[in-house]
Amino acid sequence: MNLDLEDKVVLVTGGSKGIGQGIALAFLEEGAKVGIVGRNLADLKAAQKEGIKIFQGDVTIAEDRERVMEEFVTNFGTIDVLVNNAGGSNGSSVMETSIEQFEEAMHLNFLSAVDLSKKAAAIMSGKSDGGAIINISSIFGRESGGKPTYNASKAAMISFTKSFGDEMIKKGIRVNGVAPGSILHETGNWKKRLEQDPVKINSFVEEHISAGRFGTVEEVANVVVFLASKKASWVVGSTLNVDGGQSYSNF
Repeated sequence: MNLDLEDKVVLVTGGSKGIGQGIALAFLEEGAKVGIVGRNLADLKAAQKEGIKIFQGDVTIAEDRERVMEEFVTNFGTIDVLVNNAGGSNGSSVMETSIEQFEEAMHLNFLSAVDLSKKAAAIMSGKSDGGAIINISSIFGRESGGKPTYNASKAAMISFTKSFGDEMIKKGIRVNGVAPGSILHETGNWKKRLEQDPVKINSFVEEHISAGRFGTVEEVANVVVFLASKKASWVVGSTLNVDGGQSYSNF
């Protein structure tokens, strides 16, 4: 399927490894011009290849977000697609997790995406063909499963995606999300857990993932590039589960 993404200008946060790197490569394969953001310069350089430009910055820091967006637009001239993928997990149970850790999770998993979305939308609003913003949340944003800090921040992301999607479609900008389930990749937690206790993790897969296996970064990335394309023109404010049937929710 031709997604008509050739020469589209795409920014992916957390794009140096894992799901973010897979998303960047999927856009590159579609002929897009891609920039990736990450904190670690060594990881960024390892992910850099022809057609992908790197931008070092910490998305939890307001000054870095401002600088990275300015550098990106100066380099490419505009932005057509923003993928808010940067994220992480911290803390443990609610009672054993400090309020500061909850705040850290909200800044990394949610508030950074809100700010970057507003900055990107301000640029996209002046374009005749609008743009697309895709937020990477999680199935645990709809149901308890991950750590409480992670669940709460990803739930906020899903709610924001709907609100901002309804607001920005009037200006030709589509805001949508992807909620991955358990995805196996070399730098992820599931890989470490599988190596540490294969019997336990394989049992988890059999019991909790209907498809009977972990998902891949490519399977998440394929949905992201579709949502960024005009083929998804009637998808607005939605967050799509990409989980092999893992989620218990039916909405």
